[in-house]
Amino acid sequence: MGLVLSRKGEVAQVVAGSHESLPAPDISRLRRGRARLAGFSLLHTSFSPGCSQWDRDQLARQRWDLVASLHAAEDGLPGFLHAAHMDPASDAGGGLRLLEPHPPGHPPEDLARLVRSLEEELARGQAGLALAGGEAAILVSVTTGPQAEAQDRLDELAQLAQSAGLAVAGRVVQRRARLDPRTILGAGKLREVLLTALRAGARWLIFDQELLPSQAHRLALSTDADLKFMDRTQLILDIFAQRASTREGKLQVEMAQLRYLGPRLGSRDDALSRLTGGIGGRGPGETKLEMDRRRVRQRLNRLEKELAAVAGQRQRRRERRGKAGLPVLSIVGYTNAGKSTLLNALTGAEVLAENRLFATLDPTTRRLRFPREREVIVTDTVGFIRDLPQDLARAFAATLEELDQADLLLHVADAGSPRVAEQIAAVDNILDQLDLSDAPRLLVLNKKDLAPAERLQALVNRFGGVPVSALQPESLAPLLAVIQRRLFNQGWPGEPAAGSNQPPSLLPGFAPDGNDL
Repeated sequence: MGLVLSRKGEVAQVVAGSHESLPAPDISRLRRGRARLAGFSLLHTSFSPGCSQWDRDQLARQRWDLVASLHAAEDGLPGFLHAAHMDPASDAGGGLRLLEPHPPGHPPEDLARLVRSLEEELARGQAGLALAGGEAAILVSVTTGPQAEAQDRLDELAQLAQSAGLAVAGRVVQRRARLDPRTILGAGKLREVLLTALRAGARWLIFDQELLPSQAHRLALSTDADLKFMDRTQLILDIFAQRASTREGKLQVEMAQLRYLGPRLGSRDDALSRLTGGIGGRGPGETKLEMDRRRVRQRLNRLEKELAAVAGQRQRRRERRGKAGLPVLSIVGYTNAGKSTLLNALTGAEVLAENRLFATLDPTTRRLRFPREREVIVTDTVGFIRDLPQDLARAFAATLEELDQADLLLHVADAGSPRVAEQIAAVDNILDQLDLSDAPRLLVLNKKDLAPAERLQALVNRFGGVPVSALQPESLAPLLAVIQRRLFNQGWPGEPAAGSNQPPSLLPGFAPDGNDL
């Protein structure tokens, strides 16, 4: 037998089960205030003394003030009470504290005062986070490989979360032989994550691995209703939704979101599906689900037609540029490698450039004028990232078609990043998937001012390329010389002879042109 008790001692709910298990109380019917704890305690009988694993899970998932187990002796008389509560000030015991077993009616301390102190401790722990602004998130990664690799992935996930406006309040990494097919995490680790989120005041769980619809459904049943969760793919889609400003970008992002949402509609827990219209009839919940799916399909068809029209307009613009006989230079690279900053430095444009992932999404085209009345079309594309969501790549296919027309791809890499080699490999892999393996490329090692000289030289020896700093215009002269030689098969006056250590100087005739094409 189990009782849900309010802080006034009133019985709010009664649950009954077998001697082996007790069904979880339905907390959806309980009124829950703004306090961090539930405002209710759970008391139940048990034939085994002590707090069980079920008690610990209930405490972590439902945020009970207290969970207490009353031992029922063989003669039917009550034994000792075994109670547990959250312990936000300590990591010992997995964030839980067990009270001393005591007879009913004789607690070892004032329980009302204990609950108040717990909430005060939680409020103090969240004060600094509230001042920082934004909602807090816990990052979760489950790996079957090295622990260091998971930490590197969490570093990038933290940048994505910050780019989305979330504050990272904690990280959890678990190494397993294989992922749990139900919740990715094991039951014990999930309880630890929930306690970490409660103690940190986090409202989001962000998983580095993509969640299957069944796993998302199971997590929804296993977590508190106030706790939201998403995976890396959904986080990237949300960032794109925030950043897209043009009509084409918004259409592409909406299409990717609908494709991601479609398979997950079936995991909705809709109580209306239990209301059937007779034997063998379908309930209104199922009908509503089918309506949602049909609307998603209709909206996708409409978006595909609109994007096809936009792609046609883009193709006509490319054809007009092709008739002008101007070479096309496309800038590609890992997100936050400095592509937009380099575009601004080369062409004098004023494209938004910020130190965060996916700061700009919409493609930009500008004109770069070389000496002897030669001009080049420079285009900046959306940044790449490893494990790029397939739905996103499909949605941005029309935008990436710009790369097919490029006479030279400028692959911009962040030389100051410790993971620059992995980022270069990720971009090369995406370009190969786009059937651009044979496209002429030029590696640009940007942010050379942030890389130690030894590592920068090692990168040049390993990958080749031209080291530059987009924030230092004087460092762009070698890059401009190589571009002119690759596009026009000719250097420029003032370019040093081959084998010379003298750096080239900016040619007086060079003129960036920020006109929008």
